[in-house]
This record gives sequence, C-alpha cells and structure tokens, in this order.
Amino acid sequence: MKNTLRHVAIIMDGNGRWAEKQNKNRTFGHKAGADKVIDITTISAKYGIDFLTLYAFSTENWKRPKSEVDFLMNLFGKFLKQELSTLIENNIRFRVIGDISKFSPKLQKKIQYTIEKTKNHTGLTQILAVNYGSKNEIIRAVNSLNKDIITEKDLSDALDTKDFPDVDMMIRTGGEMRLSNFLLWQSAYAELFFTKTLWPDFGIDEYSSMLEEFKNRNRRFGGI
Repeated sequence: MKNTLRHVAIIMDGNGRWAEKQNKNRTFGHKAGADKVIDITTISAKYGIDFLTLYAFSTENWKRPKSEVDFLMNLFGKFLKQELSTLIENNIRFRVIGDISKFSPKLQKKIQYTIEKTKNHTGLTQILAVNYGSKNEIIRAVNSLNKDIITEKDLSDALDTKDFPDVDMMIRTGGEMRLSNFLLWQSAYAELFFTKTLWPDFGIDEYSSMLEEFKNRNRRFGGI
C-alpha cells in the first residue's frame, strides 16, 4: 500500500532549449512539447495512474517576451481542440488548477468546454496547471478561509487541488533540480525524479523506468 501510485506530477521543462539545439525558434519546441503531453497522458492512462498533473504555464511565465506568451496562449487553445478527441477516446477527465481569470474570455470558454465534455469520464484525470504558482494558490486558499485558526485539513480543502490526492511522484525534465513553485504543499512526501532529458524527448522507456523505480522506493512518511 505504501507504494501505491495514484498521482504523478510533471514539470515539463526544456521545450525552448530543445528547439534552440536544432536552430529553431523556441515556439517550435513548445509545439513539440504540447504533442508530448498527449503521448504521456495516454501512456499514463494505460498504466492505470489516476491523476496526472502537468505544469503548463506558471504565474512567473508572464515575464517572458509578449510574443512568446501570445504564442503559448494561442497554442493552448489549439491544444484543447486537438486533445479533446484523445480525452474522449481514452475516457480521460480534464481539469485545470490555477487562476484562469487572466486568460482571454475565448480561452476560458475553451477550457470550460473541455472540462464539461469530459466531466463524466471515469479513467485518468489530466490536470493542467495554468497560470499556477503554489505560493499564489496557498495565499488564495488562506484568504478564502477567513478563520483565525487554520488546520492542515482546512487548507488542503481550500486549495485548487481539493478534489485530488497528494502527489506520489514528482518528475522534472530538462536537467534542473528544483520544484519551481509547483505543488509545494501537495508534494510534501512525493518521491522526486529528475532527468536531463528535455521534455520533447521524454519517452515511454524513460517514463516506464521511473515508474518501476518508484515501486522500489522506501516511503516511510516520517516513520521507520
């Protein structure tokens, strides 16, 4: 039971560097990264994983050049349209975490449409973290509670992830070894996996190897 794997979270890093290595524009890497999301989501569903959370756009990503941010917003809209058939075919439920109010009304409508079309699916739940930052999430949760004394359960129940279990396995691609403000509360006891592989190159063999290693980790949760 201690090594039951229900929730995998992935920091999908390396799209821009992947493109630059091929003398391409960074946007070329973002498009390849979006295609990889569909691949990894489908594989995760076949492995019987219940929840897959993917860090798609952080609260800090607004600092990037406007042209790149605009491309990412447009790509996100196209991705939702392209992915919907895959979600339906594989019985995958779609959800988002983060503050989507900053997105255009058109993009918000596409997000809500995808959520609505897949809400009754019973397989894997794919969760995209968009305009998401863990510190921002915690601040929003605390402010919503309006209580003098807050318990761990109070806070957990007020987070964007209240409907999902804590993270069991956290993966970061791209060679960096940090969590970058991603699911800090929910990953308190997550098993961490880091790889130098850039996200568009992250494939089934490496993913499967990590899933196998997870089974052999000794998860004590503070015990002996």
